[in-house]
Amino acid sequence: MLVSILTRLSVVLLLAMLVGVVSVIGIDRFRDGLSTWRETVRAITPIGLTLATVLSINKISRQALVDISSQYGLRLGGLFYDIEGRFILLFQSIGNEWTAAFYSYIYIYAYVFLLAFPVIMYFVLSDTRTIRGLLASYTLNYTIGAVLYVVVHAFGPRQYIGEDVRWMLFDFRPSYQLLTAEVNTYTNVFPSLHTSLSATVLLYAVRTHDRFPRWTPIAAFIAVNVWIATMYLGIHWAIDVVAGLVLAWGSVALADRLVGRFDVDRFFDPVWLRVDRLSKRIGDRVNRRFRRFGGG
Repeated sequence: MLVSILTRLSVVLLLAMLVGVVSVIGIDRFRDGLSTWRETVRAITPIGLTLATVLSINKISRQALVDISSQYGLRLGGLFYDIEGRFILLFQSIGNEWTAAFYSYIYIYAYVFLLAFPVIMYFVLSDTRTIRGLLASYTLNYTIGAVLYVVVHAFGPRQYIGEDVRWMLFDFRPSYQLLTAEVNTYTNVFPSLHTSLSATVLLYAVRTHDRFPRWTPIAAFIAVNVWIATMYLGIHWAIDVVAGLVLAWGSVALADRLVGRFDVDRFFDPVWLRVDRLSKRIGDRVNRRFRRFGGG
């Protein structure tokens, strides 16, 4: 079942990416941008490895972090309920099968596209600072978010409001529980990383509006609906959403200060030198084989 969901998600994401390349980036611009892929890969390798490490640690240690949070974390769920009460029921009161389907797809499919497409889009820019800043912001979001999940041990609205809160996402597609269980736990509430990461993308979309004007309204539409979806689907408190917006702003601001400040690329120079030598050696062998074949 999980394989089927991931396959469907991958197909939808690929198709959306292709449409985005054609309509937002442009084929010619995309092709020209790929001509400098070696330089871009070299520039983003340090932060890319850092992001991969953070995601791996979060994946491996998720249950251990939950256990630590359950023992030592601040139990603020009751406080959240005292502050906002049954506020999110306002969203669910207008719900029907169509809105449940719409926000479920926004939460799963559109959200993944929102995070993935800017990496492709900024990859083709000649200036690598934007893509490095985006990846650094992603890393900071996940890192700070993981720390806050340990510090704050809280449950979502259903734990306090009860059966009045419907699990719209799982009622619409029960199989989605398999997917969300792979990336989340029931106490990963404060802040909403769906909110913070989508807001991060929107901030960068506004910054790069002059270069990708068609992306800004798309990013804004998806991001805002992701924020609504987290509450409409009964997953997060409004307080979690506000905290996610603050986290996004802080992550982007901190990334601005960190990107380009430390010269870590030079540590990878020996690696790239070996890669260049190996690729040249392979290329020479392939050329010799072709010449022999042509001569025969």
